[in-house]
Amino acid sequence: MNASFLPPQAGPLLTRHLKMGGANPAGIRLDLTNRYLTRAGQPFLPVMGEFHFSRCEAEAWPAELAKMKAGGVTIAATYLFWIHHEEIEGARRFTGNLDIRRFVLDCGRAGLAVVLRIGPWAHGECRNGGFPDWLVRKGIPLRCNDPAYLALVRGWYAAVFAQVQGLLYKDGGPVIGVQLENELVDDAAHLATLKQIAVEAGFDVPYYTVTGWNAAAGARIPADEVLPVFSAYPDAPWAAGAAPLPLSPHYVFDAERNDAAVGADLMARTAPDGWQLPYDRYPFATCELGCGQQSTYHRRVRISPMDAYALSLVKLGSGNNLIGYYMYHGGTNPVGRLSTMQESRATGYPNDYPILNYDFDTALSEYGEARPQYGLLNLLHLFAADFGETLAPMPFAPPAAPARPDDLDTLRYAMRTDGTAGFVFVNHHQRHAALRPVRDVRFDTGAVVFPPVTVAGDIAFFFPFGLMLGGVRLAWATAQPICRCGDSFFFAAVPGIPAQYAFEGGLRFTAGPGVTVQDAGGIRVVTLPLAEAACLRRLGGRVYLGERCNLYLDPGSGALRAIEDGPFAYRLWEDGRFVRRSVHRPFAPAVWTLTPCPAPFSPDKAGAAELALSGAPARWFALAVTTPEGFVTIGAPHDIAQIYADGRLIADEFGTGRPWRVPARLLYGKTCHLALTPPTASVWREPPA
Repeated sequence: MNASFLPPQAGPLLTRHLKMGGANPAGIRLDLTNRYLTRAGQPFLPVMGEFHFSRCEAEAWPAELAKMKAGGVTIAATYLFWIHHEEIEGARRFTGNLDIRRFVLDCGRAGLAVVLRIGPWAHGECRNGGFPDWLVRKGIPLRCNDPAYLALVRGWYAAVFAQVQGLLYKDGGPVIGVQLENELVDDAAHLATLKQIAVEAGFDVPYYTVTGWNAAAGARIPADEVLPVFSAYPDAPWAAGAAPLPLSPHYVFDAERNDAAVGADLMARTAPDGWQLPYDRYPFATCELGCGQQSTYHRRVRISPMDAYALSLVKLGSGNNLIGYYMYHGGTNPVGRLSTMQESRATGYPNDYPILNYDFDTALSEYGEARPQYGLLNLLHLFAADFGETLAPMPFAPPAAPARPDDLDTLRYAMRTDGTAGFVFVNHHQRHAALRPVRDVRFDTGAVVFPPVTVAGDIAFFFPFGLMLGGVRLAWATAQPICRCGDSFFFAAVPGIPAQYAFEGGLRFTAGPGVTVQDAGGIRVVTLPLAEAACLRRLGGRVYLGERCNLYLDPGSGALRAIEDGPFAYRLWEDGRFVRRSVHRPFAPAVWTLTPCPAPFSPDKAGAAELALSGAPARWFALAVTTPEGFVTIGAPHDIAQIYADGRLIADEFGTGRPWRVPARLLYGKTCHLALTPPTASVWREPPA
């Protein structure tokens, strides 16, 4: 088949029309146009990963941020949940795991910029959406320009700013932006007021963001004052009921930015009063791409690596110029002095979530383990770092023959191009469906025609054309560019497609199996199988290839580490070749026993209420953990699982069918018990792969 494209969708470039931007003490400005963000006047394509400091032990922040940095994240985004910091009115806390200043400093040391999501309402599957109970009980109108509410918001914003004063970008610090509110779809005046209050409090930052999603018309926002950012999730575990959902629209290329734009072709493009978010005044930016998803009690999701990777790749191919994930790193809900902190139906919200577990099934788990999507997504992040300046100005060119989510035969593809160079994006993955092979595809960009390829299997990828590699122009390649190191350029071979390269001047070659290094007019082209490429890292300016492990730099010593326990091996790129090295690291895997026992005690009110969701009695086990390293794995099928250590709830989860892993260090040396309720048919569970 011939795969051609419609003309790129791009209006005129607008600059300096948005009331944002700012410089650091070195004079380096951060700004934005209507197409992309700029740094020192040049386009750049940042990667933002959400990590909630108050859902993690403060002592772990440096290592977890180092893992995020190693995974290609350049901006750490975090909520400040008002209820976490001021559960009791007037008794604000910013110490320990709530020390936002310490967290921002740790981000700076890790080389990460920061976006603070300061609320006042947040959501984040937190109790009351992050509002303290005392605020909810006041009986005043909330999330609006009510004077009594705004007076309290001023106090909250001022308290937060006092913690980060001196750490803003203008001060030479890492804080480059703040998000105002969350998911407020119909009150532009209130968002404008929140920005004014934030600025008056001291938040003078380059970027002010708000969530932009609503129906196709988009959220009502104060025009040109804020940057609307968007979302896309693999699934919708918040959906009511336990019936299967329609196939996700986020696996087809589309210019739509709204997560709520399912069936947008049938929706009115404007609100009844004529409102239409002026998308062409803002770059396409995201803050909530789901590289995982948190299960609710009634809907248990399991996000596959390709669910996460293909979704992010599709949005990149559709024009996304800020790759923002929610959540990139999971966490554990704190327990307050007055209540637990999870969203629940008991507090008037539509879903029940675990008391503690906010793992999110995402790239970095609740306890810092790397899931397969961590390495896959890094392929996009390395590319964004090295080629983002080239990609960001390129508009989206839709396919001549677009596909719909339930169309399992039509090829899903798109292009971003400046007319002579660009990238062809292809997705052959649909969550909960198998796409049929498409044979002998010839991509015709208008500048080049690629050789025929067969697209089959569960894959997503992109090919370059007209791309400058140092001083050499690559006419086209049927391999995916990753990054560069000096005069060496790294590519990933797409499974089932020969990695071929054609250069201006006539040079052509095909990479062999395994890792291949080939010369091309003064540069080196390094081709890696996709599975190996997922372990490629650039750390401290050097390129490493982990051997089935995920590498990062220890934030204290700077030594090379692997996220996985035990000894590890890697290859370091030196002098045009990979040199193998290994690290011996003693490790004793966790040892534990489970012994059935009567209920050892009655759980507290919150723990008992969680178990009662099942409607069936729990089985109890004595859990003896005799070593402190590694993970305890609970493989028994269950609906709800809880682990108590010395009588205190220390971990829980709603069963998804995957083994549940809990660090032995949390349990070692303590009297532990496991409670399991039996699986129930009343909830939706992930179908077999």
